[in-house]
Amino acid sequence: MIHPSILVAEDDPAIGKALKRTLNHEGYDVRLAVDGAEAWEMLVQQEADLVILDVAMPFLSGLEVCRRLRSVGNRTPVLMLTARHTVDDRVEGLDAGADDYLAKPFSLDELLARIRALLRRAKVTGVALSRDVRDVLSVGDVQLDRAGRTVDRAGLPVRLTKTEFDLLELLMENKGIVLSRDVIYERVWGFYFETASKSLDIYIGYLRRKLEANGGERFLHTVRGVGYVARDP
Repeated sequence: MIHPSILVAEDDPAIGKALKRTLNHEGYDVRLAVDGAEAWEMLVQQEADLVILDVAMPFLSGLEVCRRLRSVGNRTPVLMLTARHTVDDRVEGLDAGADDYLAKPFSLDELLARIRALLRRAKVTGVALSRDVRDVLSVGDVQLDRAGRTVDRAGLPVRLTKTEFDLLELLMENKGIVLSRDVIYERVWGFYFETASKSLDIYIGYLRRKLEANGGERFLHTVRGVGYVARDP
């Protein structure tokens, strides 16, 4: 059995060792780099199925390592870790070519969920998929085209607002994973809402009405007390 390989670059020894131990326990083949320069050298010598980069590291930052990967055409999924929480910091990481971004401190459950989502999107087989394949997400008879920002169900177009599209994209790319309300608010809206906020529930209602308008089966499900999940009907 081939285990997905993950390169973790983290200059905090305690965090690095904890991540390596946890990911090994989950069945991943993990290599650990203690700074950006070592991470880059390790990636030159041997590619990985997923790269986890701390943003602030000696010699080369995680952002610079990511930029170098993309500049040579390497599309390996990259997850950024950082202690900085502003929207500008997140934008900088994504603009550098990262596929996802997780702010410290984070829960291990959320980290593992994001790793699974990134690996599933890339359909890890030892060879990275081309970008145009990963740009189309499917759940049942619903297809979402990231590049064209279009959605159709059973071949019929579904018109969505920007927020509706972003919310649906997040749920579909994490198909089968229950996402908490806090995670969804942070990923779609960029910040946490008050616990009593009903904005998410309202937008889920909008999506359900549009996606189920022609008799389509429900695939966006509520997990009471936790959040929402997209599952094949």
